[in-house]
Amino acid sequence: MNSLLRHVQVNCPFTLLVDRYLDRFLDQGINPEIGIDATALDRFDRADFIKVARSLAERGLTVTLHAPFADLAAGSSDPDVRRVTRHRLEQTLALVPVFRPRTVVCHAGYDWKRHGFDGTAWLERSAAVWAWFGRQVRDEGAVMMLENVYERGPEEMTGLFDALDVAGTPSGFCLDTGHQSAFSRTDLDGWLDGLGPRLGQLHLHDNTGEFDDHLAPGQGTIGFPAFLQRLGGLGPKLPVVTLEPHREEDLEPALGYLDALWPWPR
Repeated sequence: MNSLLRHVQVNCPFTLLVDRYLDRFLDQGINPEIGIDATALDRFDRADFIKVARSLAERGLTVTLHAPFADLAAGSSDPDVRRVTRHRLEQTLALVPVFRPRTVVCHAGYDWKRHGFDGTAWLERSAAVWAWFGRQVRDEGAVMMLENVYERGPEEMTGLFDALDVAGTPSGFCLDTGHQSAFSRTDLDGWLDGLGPRLGQLHLHDNTGEFDDHLAPGQGTIGFPAFLQRLGGLGPKLPVVTLEPHREEDLEPALGYLDALWPWPR
């Protein structure tokens, strides 16, 4: 396995980790970003999560978590939707002291097609939820990262980060390259211009700009060489780097491609 593996996280939903991939992560020293979703929260009990967390810790692996996002909306105008969102986030918070992750990644959740008419109120409602969650994550020794999905550019996230600053909630930006390519109207340089100082994590995967395909970097059209070169020029501090392959056979090509472009000290 490529030596770069010890410097990155590899995303895997908790259910798949348990059912299929845990032994591979342990045997090959793969640092997981564990996806927590409704299926995992409803299927497994605390003892199941503790068992997996202990096995990862015994191998000295670092962990990041990805909070639930499907059908959830921190900024929803419907109080019941916000209650369900908060409930799933409370369940996730209970797992932070179990896994002791470096970061907890969350989808910021702004979609101009759905929220543009109600942007100010959406921001107030969303900031209230993320300020609460981010403080709880901080108190457990991790950092909340807010990830771009459908946002057209960094300006659709800066207001939320500014509100969290006012609330005294530490947070960072997780730049997802696949989401930028498939959904954004702003190139990677524009995202770094707008939110580079807040960058704390990367989700690296590729596509051709049409769909969120989660291809291995180098198999689509995203300009990773120039992007990573610019990141390396920002300084020696390494953000948390996460690979998000959706096919098992894409992990090795992703590592090999990234190995040749890696801009940080090892």
